[in-house]
Formats: sequence, structure tokens, C-alpha cells
Amino acid sequence: MTPAAAPLIRVGRDGLLRLRFERRKDSTVVANARSTVPLQVLAPIALPDPAAIVSVLNPTGGLVGGDRLGIEVELRPGAHGCVITPSATKVYRTSAEAAEQRVDLRLGPDATLEWVPDHTIPFAGSALRQRIEGHLGKGARLILVDAFAVGRVARGETWRFGRLESAITLRDQRGLLFHDRFVLAGDRPWAGLGLTEGHPYFATVLIISEANWESLATAVQAGPICRADAVVGVGALARGGVVARVLAANAPALLGALESLWALARRTLLGLPPLLLRKA
Repeated sequence: MTPAAAPLIRVGRDGLLRLRFERRKDSTVVANARSTVPLQVLAPIALPDPAAIVSVLNPTGGLVGGDRLGIEVELRPGAHGCVITPSATKVYRTSAEAAEQRVDLRLGPDATLEWVPDHTIPFAGSALRQRIEGHLGKGARLILVDAFAVGRVARGETWRFGRLESAITLRDQRGLLFHDRFVLAGDRPWAGLGLTEGHPYFATVLIISEANWESLATAVQAGPICRADAVVGVGALARGGVVARVLAANAPALLGALESLWALARRTLLGLPPLLLRKA
């Protein structure tokens, strides 16, 4: 008889983050925050803004193959939350499983969520599978950013990741609002004409509002978001919102375009000035 094979040791960790925002009188508070490493949430940032602003981080430095992360964000009726990250998310090389991240956003009636993490950087040989799902109650509003680099550009590692996958699905009480999914293998010529056209940074921005969304689409399409080092295309959804696609030549150009879109969305959708965030 041959000895039994030793059990395989899984590389990676299971992380879970649950956030709940509630409106109390004239302000929004973080009513519940629970997390397990490799996810962590910092204390709310005190700014003169109606949103409760929290920063989510990975204290382990990034995602490795086999990580399975789940983020659940709930906003009770009328609450206004803003979720950011302190820096870009790194995805490290893997020889086996992909890293997985699942994000579930649930917005109650008349709630507002600004989901604005920094971009994701897939290192050479990395693999990431991400899914973002949002459920919006009546009158809810959402600003959502999903942004990526095509690798560590300064090190010449563009398009050398193994696999990069992201899916976004948004629904409201009437049904499907938006669904988008891409799967990229790093050994393909994605930088060519009609694709990223040599831009190593790209993003999708969604601005969702049930009320007056036609006016919102017109305002965003006419907004001052053009940059010499970034290309921004904006289109209206069939109902309920606007989608913008961004291609950028470098990280500052990407961040600048996203900040412009975010500021425009805040002003148009919420009647608020830009958030003056200071990141290390």
C-alpha cells in the first residue's frame, strides 16, 4: 500500500468586512463595522460633509492567490455613506488559485453611497476575480468607481498578469439597471486600436439616480472632464443613470479624471462640493 497523499495546504485567507450606515437625526453614522484580516476598516473620517466617510484597507499589503474576500455594505433608509481606500490595491503573483473579491452593496430607500476605492494593480503573474453587486431601494443614489492599472507600469510589467476579471451588476426595485463584465488574459494584445489604445490605466464610473436621471446624463456629458492625458466617454443608461469609461496615460491622469467625474457627480447628484481627502 502506498501512503496517503499529504493534504494540500491552501494558500490565501478568508476575509470578511461588514459595514452598516444608519441615519440618526441630521447625520449618518457607522452603526456596525466588523472585519477579519485581510480586511480592516478605519474609524470614520471627520470632515464637514453629510456623508459618513470610512476607509477600507488590507493590512497585509495586498491580495495573494487563494484570498477570498467578501465586503458587505448596507445603508439604511436615508443614510449617506462614502467608502474609500488609502491607496491602490496590489494583487501579487500566484502559481495556483486566483484571488477573489466579492462586494455586495445594499442601499435602502433614499440612501446614498459613494463607493470610490483607488485603482487595482495586478502584478505580473497575478490572477484576480472580482464581482460587485448593488441593490438600490426606491430613491437611492450611487456613485461607483471600478479602476485598474494593467500592471506595474513603471517596472515595464504592463499586460503581464495572468488573468483579470471584473463584473458589475446593479439592480433596483424595477429590475436590472446595469451589467458589465470583462475577462482579460495578460498575454493578449489589449493595448491595440479599438481597445485601450496604449493607455495603461482604465476605469468604469457609474452614477445612478432614479430621479431626474435624464438631466443628470446631460449635465455629466457636458461637464468639464476632458484632459490631454486621459480619454473619457460618457453615455446614459436605458434608465436610471450614467456610465463613464476612462482611459489614462498614467496614474496621475487616471486619478485626475476620476476626481473630476466624482466632483461633477457630487455637485450634480447631491448638490455637494468635492470631498477634500488627504491621502499619504
